[in-house]
Amino acid sequence: MCAYSIGMIKYYNILREKVQKNRGTAIVFLSIVILLLDLVFRLIIGKNESQVVATYLWDGLVIGLAIGLAGVGLSLTYSILKFANFAHGDMITAGGFSGWVAVFAVVGVGKFDMKNLLLIGAGKPINVTELGISVSTTPVVILFGLIVAIVGTILLTLFIDRFVFRPMRHHNDSIALLIASIGVSLALRYGLAFVFKTQNRGLTAASLTASYSVPVGTGSVQIDLGEITLVLVAIALMISVHVFLQYSTLGKAMRAMADNRDLALITGIPTEKVVRATWIIGGALTGAAGFLITLERGTISFQFGWILLLFIFAAVIIGGIGSVYGAITGGLVIGLTSTVSLIWIPADLANVAVFSVMILVLLYKPEGLFKGVTTA
Repeated sequence: MCAYSIGMIKYYNILREKVQKNRGTAIVFLSIVILLLDLVFRLIIGKNESQVVATYLWDGLVIGLAIGLAGVGLSLTYSILKFANFAHGDMITAGGFSGWVAVFAVVGVGKFDMKNLLLIGAGKPINVTELGISVSTTPVVILFGLIVAIVGTILLTLFIDRFVFRPMRHHNDSIALLIASIGVSLALRYGLAFVFKTQNRGLTAASLTASYSVPVGTGSVQIDLGEITLVLVAIALMISVHVFLQYSTLGKAMRAMADNRDLALITGIPTEKVVRATWIIGGALTGAAGFLITLERGTISFQFGWILLLFIFAAVIIGGIGSVYGAITGGLVIGLTSTVSLIWIPADLANVAVFSVMILVLLYKPEGLFKGVTTA
């Protein structure tokens, strides 16, 4: 037998052993390959038009980046503070409301009752078309609302940390912190419901928002400016977090504290300063996510963040709890799964596909795609 044949046999045996050890991963990988081949076959025979697939991919990217951006803040607080913050979803809602209060107040001053503007039409519904709010017609005001959402959520997170989490943090009881976060979540949600009422209301005028047709195959994909804004701002914020964590002194201190808190204390890292920075960055990303998601949707309600929280947790679990890059990747997996799966299953089962992916990750790679607690 020649040396080449012996080498191939050894390679085959090694590959077989690896497949046997990672049978679950191999099955998942094979399933993905089969689905991709089926998708290519469907496109070739014309069962699915290319623009439909492209629309699913674009929608999945938009959803994924929104969930990923929201998940980064949750991952940061978990990696540093070591507890799952169930108030995160309602902080997203609070960020969205604070930003849109600013937008309505600026655009509607002198045209509508200021009290009603500050309540975003909770007293008397406001015609948003008459108000003229959109990314296309009022871009400066939209930017102002984004800044207010970021600043407002930072102040909210610092306030909650100072009066709720900080007094409990020194006891090193993550369960108590988790339960406290549930209490904060309920207080925020129903406080917002009391102030802004429970009805869902419109924010932007769809007829005034510019949209663009991107040619794909024999058709086109419709992309509006709200979606483009969410994608660009989310990517910019994620890159900023990466640069901060990798190259700034405070970012390196945060990574060190996430990896080993006791060692960070011994080496003289100011832990309270790191915790404060974590809340500031997490709050900024949370507020931005709340405002951008409602901007893209064009509507807001008092519990939209709470409804999103389950998907955010799923994204964080898929990517690896505590990993910033894992949260981003998990968000993209969630977003693309929820839309691309519609090629094979009814829309009512899209969420089933999303959480099936999460279960598969927990079964075969429980530490997540980015292997657990790491800030960067």
